[in-house]
Amino acid sequence: MACIHMLCFPILLTFVFIFHPTYCEVKKFPLMMPNVYPDRDELYLCTPVRVVNDKSFYIVGFEPNATMNVAHHMLLFGCKTPGTTDEYWDCGEMAISESDSSTLKKARPCTDGSHVLYAWARNAKTLELPEDVGFQVGKGTEIQYIVLQIHYSKKFPDKVTDNSGLFLMYTEEPQSKLAGVLLLGVGGIIPPRTVTYMETACAIEEDKMIYPFAYRTHTHSLGRVVSGYSISRDRRGQDHWRLLGKRDPLTAQMFYPVFDRAPIIKGDRLAARCTMDSRERNRPTQVGPTNNDEMCNFYLMYYVENDTPLEMKYCTTEGPPYYHWSNDNLNSIPDREASSLD
Repeated sequence: MACIHMLCFPILLTFVFIFHPTYCEVKKFPLMMPNVYPDRDELYLCTPVRVVNDKSFYIVGFEPNATMNVAHHMLLFGCKTPGTTDEYWDCGEMAISESDSSTLKKARPCTDGSHVLYAWARNAKTLELPEDVGFQVGKGTEIQYIVLQIHYSKKFPDKVTDNSGLFLMYTEEPQSKLAGVLLLGVGGIIPPRTVTYMETACAIEEDKMIYPFAYRTHTHSLGRVVSGYSISRDRRGQDHWRLLGKRDPLTAQMFYPVFDRAPIIKGDRLAARCTMDSRERNRPTQVGPTNNDEMCNFYLMYYVENDTPLEMKYCTTEGPPYYHWSNDNLNSIPDREASSLD
């Protein structure tokens, strides 16, 4: 099995056997940074692994091998084509590079077929998927590469390198429920000395039934509450909001069980709000990748039964001051609930 500039998945070394609730054989694959040296602040690095093209694999869990004092956050992407096949590269596509003389190639995590599979921050713990649920990769799927992205917020001391990453728990046993992730995100600008709502909402337009089972929130320092909802509308035009998850985003940013596991169908909408507190900040804050910027993300992990996951992977809006739930034909908005941890 030949690969260029990268390892192949599955690797033939360092297998660790565990048991998934279905009692199928589960192996661990180490996907780690190859002893990289972050040579400046706010650096995003990516490293890829090629999935063998003659088999399907099912990822059933994620075990972080990182700490928040080293890695600000990690994202795991499934790609049809990676940004490059280099061993690792600069993948901070939104950041302003301070090292144009760097020898690292600059590219996005994926150039084609980008899927978010997993996200980690703030010392989140291991995630094991429910029984019979897995992310299908390899043969028969668009995911031919898996790319690990790590955000290093601080330059490393000289001669200090890093091999943070993840152990992927996987099996070759087909799973009857295929997992997917929807990322609800918001752009925009947070004015100084305010409490601002950053909101997004999108309709499910595909004729599929999805079953939510986990959620994750992510902001930087201004986030106070992040909440996510599914919305169904009755024949009278009344919206019914079901709370999927709500959390202080400054706690461990792991995937938590959803509050409501009712299926979501075509015609329903998904919505998220981040409540941002900039009352102690005297400057505007824009959405961006650095610690001086902000982010508003709500990740929803779901599965489908005997079907394929949604083609829709992202639900984003321009955010404040351009977009708010109140100007998007939504009614019965749960304002207090969406911004309170009560």
